[in-house]
Amino acid sequence: MTNDKDGRELVLDMLLQVIEGDEFGHRVLGRTLSNYQDKDKQERAFISRLFIGTIKHYLTLDYVIEQFSSLPISKMKPLIRNLLRLSVYQLLYMDKVPASAVCNEAVKLAKKRGFIKLSGFVNANLRNIARMGDIKYPDRDKNVIEYLSIRYSTPRWIVSTLLDQYSLTSVETMLEASLRENEITIRCNRMKTTPDILKDKLIGEGVGVIEHPYLKEAFVIRDIDYLEGLAAFNDGLFTVQDVSSMLVGEVSGAKDTDFVVDVCAAPGGKALHIAEKAGMVSARDLTDYKIKLIEENKLRMGIHNIETKVWDATVLDPDIIDKADIVIADLPCSGLGVLGKKYDIKYKLTQNQQKELIELQRNILKVVSEYVKPGGILIYSTCTVNRQENIDNMEWFLANHDFATDSLDSYLPLALHSDTTRAGYLQLLQGIHPTDGFFICRMRKESR
Repeated sequence: MTNDKDGRELVLDMLLQVIEGDEFGHRVLGRTLSNYQDKDKQERAFISRLFIGTIKHYLTLDYVIEQFSSLPISKMKPLIRNLLRLSVYQLLYMDKVPASAVCNEAVKLAKKRGFIKLSGFVNANLRNIARMGDIKYPDRDKNVIEYLSIRYSTPRWIVSTLLDQYSLTSVETMLEASLRENEITIRCNRMKTTPDILKDKLIGEGVGVIEHPYLKEAFVIRDIDYLEGLAAFNDGLFTVQDVSSMLVGEVSGAKDTDFVVDVCAAPGGKALHIAEKAGMVSARDLTDYKIKLIEENKLRMGIHNIETKVWDATVLDPDIIDKADIVIADLPCSGLGVLGKKYDIKYKLTQNQQKELIELQRNILKVVSEYVKPGGILIYSTCTVNRQENIDNMEWFLANHDFATDSLDSYLPLALHSDTTRAGYLQLLQGIHPTDGFFICRMRKESR
């Protein structure tokens, strides 16, 4: 697709869909980059950084704009407030973009989109902000929650929840990590190649490759314009997957005789990983769309011992009661461990939704535990750092079901061994560990 829209206007349109609408950021960005492949690599990188950065920082941006604007953000036209947001992001966080260019381009874009009378308002606010110097954040000593909320663009209730569970230092480290530019972590498909060969192929395609300290098959890759343009990706030599997610496959301890059920499997990373070790994997999820994602990845990766099925994890499937050697329950959660990657989730999530998720998790665990044969394994995992969804759920489950935790140490790299891993669970924290924030526990069903 080609037209006269430049990168800033495309970002403006995307912000209107995500911040003012109900679209998810990663889907909107992916669709836009796919539709505008005529843009060169530099502009595509600019579009991605400006869009993601504006969303990640938008509470901070609003705080700055409110200090200079005579009109509250909430009273502005949606297009104008988002134009100011993306422009202020450039002023504060993109040093290579001259302030004069930011102001001039914003004025031109306001006029182009029919807001000629408001172009002066846009210009005046941006030029004042450009001259302000450092951001004057709320006083940290007087109100640490308000400070952290504005400094790291995170809703107050999330900050408060984290401070109830972790030290101030840990919370600030996690929030700071969520604002960094996202890294892409991949897992080598050992069914088709080896880590060393994959690394050489990627370097040959101009990709920066960094080995991950936890797993030999894991790499962080950089200098990528378009993932689907890599031959190694299209040949199924790797899949995008965070190391925290890979560790689920590791601690499953799957063997080539095992029947494994993955109850919330899309897009399929864990199921594909475990299929390298297991005899058969039943990968299930709620919708045809999610199953299609698994099938596409299964085909690309050349993995054949996975069967897929549309199934609601809250509904008992009588055909597999007591049949599974291993059940993988990586369940819907608040996502507080992946705020950097799912950069809009913190603004969409509510406290009531989080409470509802805890009930959903418990309902699913109750159902899917029926699939585990006596002596079999249930792996419960989430991509959150919220104790209520993790350790509290684990303790509730153990108190109400005939399961006991299994040590993780024989499956994990030595660097992750601790008292908790010996006790059967692992809590990873973004910014503190070189992974997403993630929880994993391994529970064995008692033999009858």
